[in-house]
Order: sequence, then structure tokens, then C-alpha cells
Amino acid sequence: MAQSRARRSGADLSTGRQPKGLQSNMILGEKKAHLIQKYRTHETDTGSPEVQVALITERIAELAEHFKTHVKDHHSRRGLLKLVGQRRRLLDYLKITNVDRYRKIVSQLNLRK
Repeated sequence: MAQSRARRSGADLSTGRQPKGLQSNMILGEKKAHLIQKYRTHETDTGSPEVQVALITERIAELAEHFKTHVKDHHSRRGLLKLVGQRRRLLDYLKITNVDRYRKIVSQLNLRK
């Protein structure tokens, strides 16, 4: 069943990649690795609030681009709102625990004007 679904969607089963016109909204590996490296707090950090906020911000930006062409995609819009709320909660946590880290990540990502 998975093969027939993949064939209908146009995905290449051997590589798992989408054709050029059907790019996924997920952050690709190289881009994700770059973001983790840029915002990590220590050498093996992959899950600190700073890294999570950076990854979520990138996904939000990609979804915002998606909505420029797919205005009526309300199901994905709900996912966008959930991501915004998740980022807000992570930023609130950072603000409570360490204001300096909060200010640093907000300025790096240009989240506040």
C-alpha cells in the first residue's frame, strides 16, 4: 500500500525524494545541521531551547512561503499556529530561566522589532 501511495504522490521509492515540483515543507538535513551548529550552546547540543527555537522559526518561515501560493490550505495553517505557540512557549521558558540567552536568540533570529 505504501508503494502505491508513493507512486501516486510522485515520490521516488529508491531515494525517497520528491520530484522538483513537489518539495516537502520539512527542513532538509544539511540546512538543519547548519542551524543546529549555528545555535548550539556546546559541542554535542542538539536540543537546547535555542536550537529548537531556531528550527521552529525556519519551519515557520517555510510555511509562510507555502501560504503565499496555497492561500486556502487551512489544515497546514493549523500546523503553523501550533508551531508559533510552541516557539512562544520555548521563548517564555528561556525568558524565565535565563534572560541573557533569551535576548541573544531573539536578536539573532530578528523575532522582535
